[in-house]
Amino acid sequence: MSTVTETVAKDQAGARGPSPAGRPPRKRRAGVQNLAGWLFSTPFLVLFAVFMALPIIATLVMSFTDFGLRNVTDPFSAEFIGFENYTKLFQDEKFLESLFNTAYFVVVGVPLTIAAGLVIAVLLNNGIGRMRSFFRIGFYAPVVTSIVAIAVVWRFVLDPADGLVAGVAAELGMTSPDFLGSETLAMPSLIVMAVWRNLGTVMVLFIAGLQSIPTEVREAAKLDGAGMWQEFRTITVPLLRPTLLYATVITTIGYLNVFEEPFVMTNGGPSNSTLTVSLNMYREGFNFFHMGYASAMAYVLFVVIMGITVLQLRLLKDNTK
Repeated sequence: MSTVTETVAKDQAGARGPSPAGRPPRKRRAGVQNLAGWLFSTPFLVLFAVFMALPIIATLVMSFTDFGLRNVTDPFSAEFIGFENYTKLFQDEKFLESLFNTAYFVVVGVPLTIAAGLVIAVLLNNGIGRMRSFFRIGFYAPVVTSIVAIAVVWRFVLDPADGLVAGVAAELGMTSPDFLGSETLAMPSLIVMAVWRNLGTVMVLFIAGLQSIPTEVREAAKLDGAGMWQEFRTITVPLLRPTLLYATVITTIGYLNVFEEPFVMTNGGPSNSTLTVSLNMYREGFNFFHMGYASAMAYVLFVVIMGITVLQLRLLKDNTK
């Protein structure tokens, strides 16, 4: 009898696995796992601290100083001037003009990019059967193309003398305007180029969102007699609101930081009509070596981006629930 009891006890012990005495304590195992996690994260943490965290802290401190070219060899010789750089910013007509130009670029460019990306995504997802992959690659290609190559193409297209638009206008008996040399047309021209260059990213996001919409919902809407426009307005757009939120936020952040387009195409001209905050910041920091002033400009732009992002999240997130 005792032998049977011992056998059953051993079987039960074997089913439960090794006894707790044979394993390290739970706290010790958790500590080992945490240590392993930190060790694997160390390369990233070092790179982040050296190339991200320290420069961010340094520029924040620098924005409260008169740091310039004379202080490069001895950074600690810069004089602390408090909020003087920040107060000077809002008295600087060039900065206010660059702020207005950036706002103009965002207010016009973001809705156009979102609308164009959504329309193309819907057409590629529903309306085009053959060569769908070809069109997707074609619309996305500008996203991964060098801005220098894009600038060469667009300068040829917009050149008032020998450009593509000038050739078409000449065939029609008209004269092509100087798009990049006009204070009125330079910024709209850059916006069109930016929309063309960035709509591929928005298109990919919307295609992913469209493919996540259940087909049963669309079929039910068609059975109820909904047309294409009713289906788009009452089914597609409401279910795409989380994707719309994400696309709007990242596009707005990118356009608030716009630098490459005006730097390569117009260099802020003519007459500062395409001068953006990022380009102005670059000039102050690396052309005139007003590092402290440029750092203050960067943090003002950072606050603007944060404020607009939070506002967008609050306005659009309520509609995604």
